[in-house]
Amino acid sequence: MAVYAVGDLQGCHAEFEALLERLRFDPARDRLWLTGDLVNRGPDSLGVLRTVRALGQSVTTVLGNHDLHLLALAHAPEGVSRREPGLLAVLDAPDAAELLAWLAARPLLHRDLALGRTLIHAGLPPQWSLADAEDAAREVEAALRDDPAALLSGMYGGQPDQWSPALAGIQRLRFAVNCLTRLRFVDAAGRLLLALKGPVGDAPAGAMPWFRHPARRTRQDALIFGHWSALGFLAEPGLLCLDTGCVWGGSLAAVRLDAAEEPLFLPCRGSLRPPR
Repeated sequence: MAVYAVGDLQGCHAEFEALLERLRFDPARDRLWLTGDLVNRGPDSLGVLRTVRALGQSVTTVLGNHDLHLLALAHAPEGVSRREPGLLAVLDAPDAAELLAWLAARPLLHRDLALGRTLIHAGLPPQWSLADAEDAAREVEAALRDDPAALLSGMYGGQPDQWSPALAGIQRLRFAVNCLTRLRFVDAAGRLLLALKGPVGDAPAGAMPWFRHPARRTRQDALIFGHWSALGFLAEPGLLCLDTGCVWGGSLAAVRLDAAEEPLFLPCRGSLRPPR
């Protein structure tokens, strides 16, 4: 059995299928971890959802911000301003109900004690331990299960931008969603700087990647994430970033987690081009 982690797909179905072929992936034997953002921006979000769902228990995927945006279009459309054609194609599909129910049941954090790795989409604030992150993910998952419209209509926005155990209700849930699915930069006080999206070298003074904060409580934990195509591939002790910008014409990255092998980078044709 092989266990592979793969970066953000974002609707790049043809590249995903080509990667599975290159890996000689066998769902009866192998396992696949996906960093989330299965949908949006690429040409075939519907095809990605169908393929990943059909792989059954061989795939573990966490929810990304674009996945939650799709669910918001389905459950709380009045609060959604962006209605991308690729997402509308999913909503109009004959199997939309089954696909959306499957997607909504995915976790926001997956922890594997045997492998000693934790999978998220974006980031963690420095104040959280890994146990705190798990608790926060489970809270959001429960809210998504129990009252999806309330969660999905209330998750948009950048406040609160700093963790406090006293946070409650939708503010607590929004903070957790923003960390797990949107975070890239923080400041020295640990505040979320959600407006910053570019390369690390372009960040203003005082901003740092969430994983570089000196007081980060998860420094001893091994984390796998995506969400940051401007960062690209990062592999160092305890950190593995796999968003290599497939939809932007970069590559689709795969790393084997259970054995020491060279990463695989599948060149992508790119459906979009980065803003200049």
